[in-house]
Amino acid sequence: MIKYFILFLIVAMLISLFSGAFFLIKDKGTTKRTAYSLGLRVSIAVLLFATLVYGFATGQIGPGL
Repeated sequence: MIKYFILFLIVAMLISLFSGAFFLIKDKGTTKRTAYSLGLRVSIAVLLFATLVYGFATGQIGPGL
């Protein structure tokens, strides 16, 4: 179950990355949508890191699992 959550977070981070790039090109830096996308991506990355630490600590994920 935790592996699917990690996969979901990775996909969400990629979607946020590409939406931020799209807003950067489309808006040319005039709106705050790019900054919001960056903040969302950082939040997802922190959540992903915390999930990975939890998975390693509980033994649900690890080398060879």
